[in-house]
Amino acid sequence: MDEKLLSLGEVKKLLEKEAKVRELAPEQLLALQHTEAFARLSPAKAKKLVKELTKLEHVSGFHAYKIADLLPTHPDDVRAVFAKERFTLGKEEIEKVIKIVENYL
Repeated sequence: MDEKLLSLGEVKKLLEKEAKVRELAPEQLLALQHTEAFARLSPAKAKKLVKELTKLEHVSGFHAYKIADLLPTHPDDVRAVFAKERFTLGKEEIEKVIKIVENYL
């Protein structure tokens, strides 16, 4: 089984499509409710944001999708996304992330 990173908007779209075909399992219904409450970007905008973010030096696909889902506007929120990493983003890199995110709000 292959893993694929998805934004909340993409998950929402997939679950809505699946709900039209058959009844969703309880876990899927909870996931759909979660995406309805928290997905703030359309799948197309999220992909575009991820593409921009991954051009930055220390931002991997995983981090880019987390940022696309959370849309952080404060440096501490950006740092939280990278909290488990062995490196820390510099002030300049954090500001770049926030500037990119602000273009999608």
